[in-house]
Parts: sequence; C-alpha cells; structure tokens
Amino acid sequence: MNGILTAIISYLVGSFSSAYVLGKVLMKKDIRAYGSGNAGTTNAFRVFGKKIGAMTFIFDMLKGMLAVYIGGRIMGYNGEIISGLFVVVGHNWPVFFKFKGGRGIATSFGVLLFLYWPIAIISFVFFVAVVLITRYVSLGSILCAILVPILSITIRKPFDISYFILTVVLAIMAIFRHRDNIKRLIQGKEYKIGQKVK
Repeated sequence: MNGILTAIISYLVGSFSSAYVLGKVLMKKDIRAYGSGNAGTTNAFRVFGKKIGAMTFIFDMLKGMLAVYIGGRIMGYNGEIISGLFVVVGHNWPVFFKFKGGRGIATSFGVLLFLYWPIAIISFVFFVAVVLITRYVSLGSILCAILVPILSITIRKPFDISYFILTVVLAIMAIFRHRDNIKRLIQGKEYKIGQKVK
C-alpha cells in the first residue's frame, strides 16, 4: 500500500509543469504552442530566454529531489527508487496538463543528484561537453541517458540492482521522448543551441 501511495504522490509532484506555469504567469503564453511544443527546460530556454529557462531547470530538478525525499520518508530506500521513477513519469505525462509534458532530463538529474550525486555530476559534465562540442542539447541528453546506466555499473560500488534498473528505465523513457529529435538529427534538421524557433 505504501508503494502505491509513494508512486501516486511522486507522479503528482512530477505533473507540476514548471515550464507551463512560468510561461503562463510571466509571459502569458502556453509553451506547448511554441518551439518544439515541449514543456521542458530546453524549449523554455529557446522560447522564453535564459531567465525562465534557468528557472524551469531549477524547479524541474528540485521536484525530482523533492519526490525522492518524500518517497524515502514514506518507505525508505525502496520508496526513493519508486519515487525516482514516477516523478519522471509525471513530468513526461502530466495529468494536470493533458499528459503533454517534457522529456524528463532535468527531473531525472534531480533524482540522480539525490540518490547518488557522483554519477549525476559526471553525467552533467559529460552533457555540457557534448553540447559545447556539437551545439545539440538533444544529443547531449540522449548520450547522457545512455551513459548513466553504464556509470551505475562501473562507478557505484557495491552494485545496486534497484538503482541500475531505475537508470535503465529512465534512459529508455528519455530516449523515447527524444524520438522526434533523433529523426531530426539523422536528417540534419535538429535545432542547435541558441537557435530561435517560432
């Protein structure tokens, strides 16, 4: 029963869309109608600028950390793992916003930062390096999603099967949510960082 409660609470926390709320309150715009149509950090940067983009990243990261904290308070480490999964599910498919959310990268980062910060930091540095070299945020996100499960095997000792499974599922969700970006990358039509879209 506690597991179900933890999953529901985490999903609802994740369903709070920072990009949508900040866009509506500060810019009077629905971010889902602009840019890539994605209610996440990258599109917030692209459509609304650095200030709102940074705020979106911070809030999305913090809700990941908050959900994991709550899960831990309810049922310990297993609760943290459950919360880490369902807060990202909520972010990607939010019940409050017709299941149209983000891609889960910032929220996943918050989850990883809370659970085992060394992997989160290594992944973040890798992400920044990829973006600086290629100018593609989506490519950095996709490669990071692939890297994290590998790090969970090679960096985290002793090996934690629950944590590993969580990272694999988060990676699968991230790659799935980036499927349109993958198509554009293959076609050479993907948006680069700093490129404005209508």
